[in-house]
Amino acid sequence: MRTPLLVHDLLGEDDRGSGDRVALIHGRQSLTYAALRAMARRYACALQAAGLRRGDRVAILLPKTVEECAAIFAVSRAGGVCVPVNPLLRPAQARHIVEDCEARILITDAGHRKTHGEAMAGLNGLTVLDIGAMSPTAAHDLPPSAAIGEDLAAILYTSGSTGRPKGVMLSHRNLIAGTRIVRSYLGIDANDRILSILPLSFDYGLNQLLTAVEQRASMVLLTFRFGDEVVRALRDHDCTGLAGVPTVWSILTRAAPLLPKTPLPRLRYITNSGGAVPSATTARLRELLPNTSIYLMYGLTEAFRSTFLPPDEVDRRPTSIGRAIPECEVFAVTADGRRAQPGEPGILVHRGPTVSQGYWKRPDETARVLRTNPLVDASCGADIVCYSGDLVVQDEEGYFFFVGRDDAMIKSSGYRISPTEVEEVLMATGQFRQIAVIGIPDALIGERVHAVAIGRGNAIDVGAALTAASEKLASFMLPRDIELVPELPTTPNGKVDYKALVAQRSGHAGH
Repeated sequence: MRTPLLVHDLLGEDDRGSGDRVALIHGRQSLTYAALRAMARRYACALQAAGLRRGDRVAILLPKTVEECAAIFAVSRAGGVCVPVNPLLRPAQARHIVEDCEARILITDAGHRKTHGEAMAGLNGLTVLDIGAMSPTAAHDLPPSAAIGEDLAAILYTSGSTGRPKGVMLSHRNLIAGTRIVRSYLGIDANDRILSILPLSFDYGLNQLLTAVEQRASMVLLTFRFGDEVVRALRDHDCTGLAGVPTVWSILTRAAPLLPKTPLPRLRYITNSGGAVPSATTARLRELLPNTSIYLMYGLTEAFRSTFLPPDEVDRRPTSIGRAIPECEVFAVTADGRRAQPGEPGILVHRGPTVSQGYWKRPDETARVLRTNPLVDASCGADIVCYSGDLVVQDEEGYFFFVGRDDAMIKSSGYRISPTEVEEVLMATGQFRQIAVIGIPDALIGERVHAVAIGRGNAIDVGAALTAASEKLASFMLPRDIELVPELPTTPNGKVDYKALVAQRSGHAGH
């Protein structure tokens, strides 16, 4: 296979003998690479027959299936820009994405046409294609793609609760670089069988698909509700890799009774992104999966992946987000534009081939995130870097530690408080399955520190937990109370929805 320049190049035109390898598994369905390539080619022909032109956006609103995977490669092969829409979104949310990106075509299925059809009605110039009718018996020859690596390949919409989601523009070169980089440090090859539980509308979910295809590995598609479903899939399919977000690890360590009783000798690695994992959860994962490497990672859709912590550092630095991924440079910048010194907080800045092209049709917001490198003389030429908006500190050995979102730091009585730090201490008491710390508006002190938690068991002693936490936290950092709830709200990508937590409780502010 020639060096991939475009997303569909990862799938290739032929496999030179490896076409019978299993590419995708979904339930009882199994698809070889030859069959996946043929399906993607038929879909690409259908897209071109529907009038798709180079650069047109194609929204994909499908459940997590082999058809969704094939459609992603088909859009690239036909010259379009892929816009995966999370099927968990409400109809109005899905319409916003389709309308905002000015999609020319929407690929969906009968189920979503029934639930979302009314919301999509009236969108000018939108052609709706049913995935079930996109597979003609014979596909005509497709002309070679005219795209180059710098062309737009995908628009991924960042989830939001109070504001409308924005589309992050990713070029073919961005996506190929992310595939190459992650595959290299995770050591993924054709022998791997990856369990995919993240939506393909999430940058890391999409990366798993592209990485598996690049290496001719197998990917198992799973949509789950309970932790034991994940454990069964890992066991039954002899999976070697699993990626998740913090809520996934909370479920597996505290609400998956099958995990402690199920040997998983083939599970080579697990990876986390989308937020910090409490060290108590990491320690429990080490107990439950003693022979599995744990990769703690940090990233943002605007630059994909920025750092990872090697597994042999997890015990030594369980709260670190690691160091820069291959091919990229990561550094912290102070408010006055200096490179932060070790131990000095600063905004994490990312430089490298995965820096996106910015936000779709939002030049002002793009300019706030993509800026000229402050550490390079402008006369030496343009060097665009990505400002993450996250506060970090770096230790003497070059490892980064997440402090908190610059715009999510709790500001109470003149102090800046990291929610992550408070959560870490409260989780270490062992009384909670999951916890989120937020700042609630307070007329006297600015914001009041408040904790919302899911208890571990029925006999939760909140007073004892706060007493234990008071030994490790300054008094101004300590929540006045811990609110127990049956579950925490999450975004469509499975992250805790902090904005929703604050919005739900903003009327409870102190006086």
